[in-house]
Amino acid sequence: MAKRGNRVQVILQCTEHKESGMAGMSRYITTKNRKNTPERVELKKYNPVLKKYTLHKEIK
Repeated sequence: MAKRGNRVQVILQCTEHKESGMAGMSRYITTKNRKNTPERVELKKYNPVLKKYTLHKEIK
């Protein structure tokens, strides 16, 4: 049986894309350590539709 670790996959979604009203969405999948960062992650990532770096927040 596999050992359950502290590292989990999280989905980051663009906050500005929803407000812009443009079609589609910008999402990234990354991992985080549950023990070190129990709160939701916020990172600046590139949004190819808006063609700029925007704030992406963890969902679910």
